[in-house]
Amino acid sequence: MSHLLARQKSTTSLRRKRSDSDSGAPSSTTPSDQKAREEKSSPYNDARYEALLAAKGIFMDVSDLGVDDKSKTLIRELLEKAQPVPKDSLFREDLFNSTFRKIRNRNKTRVIRDISQLIVPSAEIFATYGAAALDCLIESTNEGWNNSIPVTKTRPQPDYAVGFRREAFTEAQLQKLQPFVGDLNDNSFFMGTWYMYFPFFSSEVKCGAAALDVADRQNAHSMTLAVRGVVELFRLVKREKELHREILAFSISHDHRSVRIYGHYPVIEGKKTTFYRHPIHEFSLTALDGKEKWTAYKFTRSVYDTWMPTHFKRLCSAIDAIPPDIHFEVSEESVLRYPSLSGLSQGLESHHFSDSGATGDDELRLLDPQEVTAETSVTQTLELAAFKKPKTR
Repeated sequence: MSHLLARQKSTTSLRRKRSDSDSGAPSSTTPSDQKAREEKSSPYNDARYEALLAAKGIFMDVSDLGVDDKSKTLIRELLEKAQPVPKDSLFREDLFNSTFRKIRNRNKTRVIRDISQLIVPSAEIFATYGAAALDCLIESTNEGWNNSIPVTKTRPQPDYAVGFRREAFTEAQLQKLQPFVGDLNDNSFFMGTWYMYFPFFSSEVKCGAAALDVADRQNAHSMTLAVRGVVELFRLVKREKELHREILAFSISHDHRSVRIYGHYPVIEGKKTTFYRHPIHEFSLTALDGKEKWTAYKFTRSVYDTWMPTHFKRLCSAIDAIPPDIHFEVSEESVLRYPSLSGLSQGLESHHFSDSGATGDDELRLLDPQEVTAETSVTQTLELAAFKKPKTR
């Protein structure tokens, strides 16, 4: 249980942050936030990244038994639910072909500008236009999840992500979360950015051949962190069995032609948790005269309107169940380690991951058969991570 406590960032990260501050950069800006979209996806470009994820118990595939019946029913409801669509947009019948002709062979920024919000609509914009039930949501756009605890050296930086804002929770709930969330500069299993609690949706946009596979890897990493946070919360109150094989997060990968929609879920076997991805739908935006052009838009809106409120209530019920006098016997300093590649069956059982001096490329190099033999240990000792103790009551 002690591994859930908020963690202070490594001294290296803090030094970088102070350096940015001294150079005049805003204090809220982090090194990851400044990465160009192309740079942030560099480690994900390597197909071996999927093997790296698998070594940590994250599989970009379905599990043997797949998702539970409840999730199968949910998927059908989300895909079939009627939703209003914009009447005047670049997807309008008389503009549709021209729109896609103009963004063909253009860069990612152009695709995002012209069509992304017609595929993945903004939760906050819906709230601005009067969807009061969505006021509890907050989104990030190309911002590093610097308050998360990643499972690889590369921190997630989704093109678009949605989670819950701090104001969505009561003061009593925030007090119960405090030992696990820490301060604005701490890392937590329950945070994405410093202002986003329990993220549950991410979207990545790409251009070019095979680029959607890269987007899929990025989404798999981001949404594994999202699912892991929920599992850890429910494990804390001994309710983790409720989540077995249930979809707890969603992602969408798209370019100027195609869309892929996924659900992300855990398989929980005792203390061991592994993470999987369920393919919900894949389609062409332009095939059959754009027959499915609004499919992703309607699906995303249904996630916000139908699935999110129930998910939020469950989160709140678990938070409310955290004992008020919870106490930990935790050493001030603990050594965290990445699991070795020989321990694939352990997956993310311990969930003890933190920053290391290795880069994403260094991690991928560990998977190179020329450098890794059966006798080679790839366990890396990480920097000492100081845990913050909750105040005794």
